[in-house]
Amino acid sequence: MAGTSWFAKMTGQSLTLDSLQDLVLQQLEDLYSAEEQLIDALPKMVEAAHEPELKAAFQEHLEQTRRQRDRLDRVFRMFGQEPKGETCEAMEGLIEEGEEIIAAEGDPEVKDAALIAAAQRVEHYEMAGYGCVRTFCARLGKQEAVRILQETLEEERETDKRLTQIAEHWVNPEAARA
Repeated sequence: MAGTSWFAKMTGQSLTLDSLQDLVLQQLEDLYSAEEQLIDALPKMVEAAHEPELKAAFQEHLEQTRRQRDRLDRVFRMFGQEPKGETCEAMEGLIEEGEEIIAAEGDPEVKDAALIAAAQRVEHYEMAGYGCVRTFCARLGKQEAVRILQETLEEERETDKRLTQIAEHWVNPEAARA
C-alpha cells in the first residue's frame, strides 16, 4: 500500500480521483496537513538555531505559516468544503529529518547549516505543492483561489531565498571554519 494515505490504510478504502476538483481537494488536504505539521515543528527550529538571523527567519516563517494555513481555509470554502488535513507523509519525513538535526551533537554553525538544508527541503516541497494546486485551480476557473495560492507560493519562494542568503552570508562561512 505504498503511497496510500493513513486513512485509506486504516479503513481499507482507496483514494478516488474522478475529477480535477477531487485532485484539488486531495492536494489541499495534503498542504493543510503539511502546514499544521510545520506550525508544530518551527518553534523547535527557532530554539535549535544558533545564528540570530536564522532564529528570526524561522520565527517569521512560523507566523507566515499560520497565515498560509488560514488562506487554505478560505480556498477549501471556495470549493464548499470544510478545511481538513489528510496526513502528509512527505512532510512527516522532512520534519523527522529536521528533528534528527536538532538532536544531533556538534558545532552550532554546522548544525545551523544543516537546519537550513532541512528547511529548504520543506520549502521546495511546499513550492511544488502550491504550484500544482494553483495550476489545477486555474484550469477549473477558480481565479480567487489561484490568487490566494499564488500569494502563498511567492512567500515560500521568498523564504527559500532568505534562507539561501543567510546560509551564504553568515552560516556557511562560519560552518566552513568549524
